[in-house]
Order: sequence, then C-alpha cells, then structure tokens
Amino acid sequence: MESETMIAIVKERPAPGLTLKRVPVPRELGPHDVLVKVKRASICGTDVHIYNWDAWSQERIRPPQIDGHEFTGEVVSIGGDVSTVKVGDSVVSETHIPCQKCLQCRTGKMHICKNMQILGVHRDGVFAEYVRVPEVVLWKVDPSIPLEYASIMEPFGNAIHTALVTDLTGKNVLITGAGPIGVMAVAVAKVSGAAQVIVSEIKEFRKELARKMGADVIIDPTKEDLTKKVKAMTEDNGADVLLEMSGNTTAFKQGLDSLTNGAVVSLLGVFPGELSFDINGLFTFKGLTMYGITGRKMFETWQVATQLLKNKRIDLSPVVTHVLPAEKFEEGFDVMIRGVSGKVILEF
Repeated sequence: MESETMIAIVKERPAPGLTLKRVPVPRELGPHDVLVKVKRASICGTDVHIYNWDAWSQERIRPPQIDGHEFTGEVVSIGGDVSTVKVGDSVVSETHIPCQKCLQCRTGKMHICKNMQILGVHRDGVFAEYVRVPEVVLWKVDPSIPLEYASIMEPFGNAIHTALVTDLTGKNVLITGAGPIGVMAVAVAKVSGAAQVIVSEIKEFRKELARKMGADVIIDPTKEDLTKKVKAMTEDNGADVLLEMSGNTTAFKQGLDSLTNGAVVSLLGVFPGELSFDINGLFTFKGLTMYGITGRKMFETWQVATQLLKNKRIDLSPVVTHVLPAEKFEEGFDVMIRGVSGKVILEF
C-alpha cells in the first residue's frame, strides 16, 4: 500500500457537519477481516441524519468516526482465515454486521441479528479510500455491473426485500413515497409482473424520478383524494399491495385506506415516533397482512439484485443523479437535504 494514511469523511465532533481529513489506513486485520479499496460510495438518508446531528444520531454515533455504509470496491488484503473472497475480487457489502451466534443468525435470519452492528453507525464506515470489514458481510459482484450501480445495491436490496414479500404478478401495487428506494421499488414491481404501479408523492423532483422508473400513475395526495383515485383505477376494490416507503403517518393511513380487503402491506418507511391510527377499521377488519422490513435477506436479496443488474432487467441510471469526487461531499449532502437528488455517489 502506497500510503500510511487515507482521505476520509469523518464525524469529528458531536455537532452538525462532517470533515474531510487524512486518517490512518486500517492495516491490522483479524483472521476473518478484509481490507477493501473503496471505488464508489453513496450517500444515504442515514448519513444525512448523521450530518445534521439529529436526536437519532446523538443516541448512536460516538465521534470521531468515519461515516458511510453503501459502497463497492476491490479486495486488497485478507485475514489468514478468510475463504469467501480473495485479493482482486470486486465486492459490495451488507451494512448489517451479524454476530453469527444468536438465534436469528443460527436460523437463517442474520439480517435481524439480536446483536447487530451497523457499518458507519456502530463502527467506522466507508467514506474513505479503504475500509476494514468482516468477510461475512461481503458479496462478490460481477465486474460488468457499473460501479455506480454496484455502490447502491444495498438500498436497491431494500427495495427488492420490501417489494417481494408477496407475489406481485397481476397485482395493483401502491407505493407511498418516491424517494430513491421507493422509485427502485417501482422498477422491481414492474419487472415482477405488477398489473399497475401507482405512486403517491408530493415532491415534483421525486414524481419525475418515479415516472422515469416506470410508474403507471403518480398521484399527489395534496391535490387529489388518493383513496378515491386508487379505487377508481381498480374497479372500486383498492390496491392489492402497499409498499410504504415514506415514513409519513398521513401517507401510511391513506395507503391503508386505499387497499382492498385481504391486501398485503410491506412497511419499510421509518416513522419519527409512535403512530396513532384506526387499527380496527384500517387493518384488522380488512384482514390485511403486514410485514416489517429492515435490511436485506442475507444473501438471498443480494443474489436477486445481482441477477437483475447483471442481466440488465432493471436500469438504475435515472436514480443516480449525481456523481461527485469525495472532496465535494458537502455539495452532495446539500442536494439531498433540499430534496433535489436521487442517489448521490462519491468517488474515492
């Protein structure tokens, strides 16, 4: 390795903002550790929370710490017992670092490990030239997949996990919230055989993203009655599946109200606090099934994501709206905070 230090984007102190600085390269590897040279990293909503230093971040982040968790890169060094990747492999990484010992880990549910660590939250992240990660989270990625798309396979996996909890063939699918993961879910629903994909969104930039990703109908619930419009499009039945991506209480209630009896709800959006809604009328008496989604199935979801991208079944180019050198990271955070971006990719 050429240098003892590397460029990194660091939460230096418990206050808003991040700092670009030189830090030591994490050379020391445990037997199951892998050192990866970061090629591309993307900014996530979680990183915006950390940048803004909100209440969520203050409870979890312990500065100084390198930020970031979505990335792709090349293996440059491996620990003595690493067997699943080798030097030179192109890799992406699961954000959830499982303990591999708890009940969930031992029964095929590593993505909801009881002792979960999260990359860039509980330990140094990937906004750097190099990152050290345990081999258990790495997934080899086909080099034919463009670096920009590989770097967003983690949030793309969220979209896949959320959308594919049920068979979408011939289903009327309602998606509330057209952020980057919401619009990627549009494409997943379309390629999975959905009859109609209806998107509820209030921001103009995101409406356009949803349109580019293949949404059949986009409804602004501040201008139209979402439930009436959805029922008019579905023989007065309502949607068969709700993918909740907004984390907005009003959007969630409107989404439930727009469903047919016996529908499926897949809940990815993270809400700011406790919810209050008519659970009897909107859920129980309608006989709905609801799934809580966190992370990606390890590694079932990653295999689906790989095959969809490798075989060009889904085009992520509309989602990647900005590619910036790492030195211009503040510009990337600015467009995200203002809501005028899809995914922002940083080059290291």
